[in-house]
Amino acid sequence: MQDNGVSSYHRFLQGDTKALEEFVALYGDALVRFCYCFVRDLYAAEDIAEDSFAALIAKRKRFADEAHLRGYLFKTARNRCLSQLRKKKIAPCGELPDGEQLALERERDRTVYACLGRIAPQYRDVLYLVYFEGFKPEELERTLKKSRKQIYNLLARAKAALKEKLIKEGISDENL
Repeated sequence: MQDNGVSSYHRFLQGDTKALEEFVALYGDALVRFCYCFVRDLYAAEDIAEDSFAALIAKRKRFADEAHLRGYLFKTARNRCLSQLRKKKIAPCGELPDGEQLALERERDRTVYACLGRIAPQYRDVLYLVYFEGFKPEELERTLKKSRKQIYNLLARAKAALKEKLIKEGISDENL
């Protein structure tokens, strides 16, 4: 049986310190990427992700399933990102970090990521959680505290907003 994070977390709560390493390895990279979308600073994103894990560990809360655990962890991280942005008075989300030149086949992915950073934060959040983190509508309901209908409406508007930005960037409608 593949570990979905909940069993590692519960083993940690029972005293298994190795399970904490498994838990962090399972969610760490995704949480850092999620935080990076907000703060546009890799080091700050890593710090916020660590703080989010620490808050979860300190709370020692029990979760029935992976959806609740992931929702709690990502919501904690989101709130910490927004708090940091308010302190620095910076608008959330950004573009790709500077680095080595990406291969030509990755150009489309960069454009999509950049366009994702230029849409409204609530649209960006829902698209990121659905398409990058695999959240299901029922998980989004709990995480974003919205009804299923609101989630579907938000997702439809987010897709339309992203599509509009992509078309302006030259990615044709047929390639979407």
